[in-house]
Amino acid sequence: MTGKLYGLGVGPGDSELLTVKALRLVKESDVVAVPGAVAEESVAYKIVKGVYQELDEKNLIPIPMPMTKDPAVLEENHQKAADTIEELLKQGKQVAFLTLGDPTVYSTYLYVHKRILERGYEVEIVSGIPSFCAVAATLNMGLVEMAEPLHVIPATYNADTMDEVLKLPGTKVLMKTGRKMKAVRESILRSGQDAVMIEDCGMPSEKIYKSAEEIPEQSGYYSLIIVKEKK
Repeated sequence: MTGKLYGLGVGPGDSELLTVKALRLVKESDVVAVPGAVAEESVAYKIVKGVYQELDEKNLIPIPMPMTKDPAVLEENHQKAADTIEELLKQGKQVAFLTLGDPTVYSTYLYVHKRILERGYEVEIVSGIPSFCAVAATLNMGLVEMAEPLHVIPATYNADTMDEVLKLPGTKVLMKTGRKMKAVRESILRSGQDAVMIEDCGMPSEKIYKSAEEIPEQSGYYSLIIVKEKK
């Protein structure tokens, strides 16, 4: 009998936002897969560790996921990750794969999920709180109201066309802005719209920027911007 893979969303950073279901599945699973070269250094690991001290007693498997856009390198690592998970499933192991935020939103887990699914194994996604929802809640603001549309945009891939992106109606959520922060900030200022940003939402290193002018030209990987049209 083969095992089952669970893709668990662990939320954006605050350990208390980990769902009861995700925590239960971590405890029940034979193996906990953690994205990164060293499991204990992963943000996802630290989130779960915050409410489950016994996590170190589990069989922790690091899953290297390099930060690159090189298709060949990405494909190689995704295949290796799927191969590692498949070997565990063949042994009848239940595997919990930790992933930041929600597994369905720009998650590295999805690349493994699709490959394991294609190979005929049982898989299940368990939702987590998305970072943009947590950011809005931290700032005591809503994302959209009435008929307003919501656009979730990977800013690193759209920095060169950000002036056009920001013309979209409604609220724009700019994710993964880190490496292109200077260009993104300049586009926001040109647009004349309101913007707020949180870096490392829910983590001890959390920083809040309440206007476009306050947003720095450089920031960490876990930075998220919410842009709204002026009322």
